[in-house]
Amino acid sequence: MQRARNRLAGDLMEHRLPSLCGKQALSLFHFSRLKARWAHGQACLCSRKAFALYEVLLGLLIFAVGIIALGRAVNNCMNASVLSADDARVREILANRMVEIETTPGQPDIAKESKIDSGFGIIKLVQKAVPQEMKEEDGTELTGIIRVTLTANWTRGGANQSKAIGFYVYRL
Repeated sequence: MQRARNRLAGDLMEHRLPSLCGKQALSLFHFSRLKARWAHGQACLCSRKAFALYEVLLGLLIFAVGIIALGRAVNNCMNASVLSADDARVREILANRMVEIETTPGQPDIAKESKIDSGFGIIKLVQKAVPQEMKEEDGTELTGIIRVTLTANWTRGGANQSKAIGFYVYRL
């Protein structure tokens, strides 16, 4: 009788292991593994019909990591959008000032600073003009060419940012 109890207890312990029991192993010859586990679960009390706490916690951990990663991705997209808008705003300011210098008759100012309120902060625009000495291929010196450099400086998130553009203006 004691042997029968030990054997019965051994069978129950064997069935609770995640590996296949004897019934499942025999049925593998006739069915696929999934069908064998399903058929065995219908006839045997050893099948696990509920999730363990660690399985639920593991699922919650995976979900939380996914949500955090998604939040960081959205934050990075928002930062990239703001940086792109800043860059476009500064490029437009530099382009407008360049057209203004090119269309104004007379010599451009040698050094000039101006502050522009873009609605999202103050942009400091620095203009420097230097006469450029150039020669043609035959050695003839060209006069009246001026190199103008425009530099925009602004602050974004506590860090100084700058963008510069250089171009030539011909004045007689």
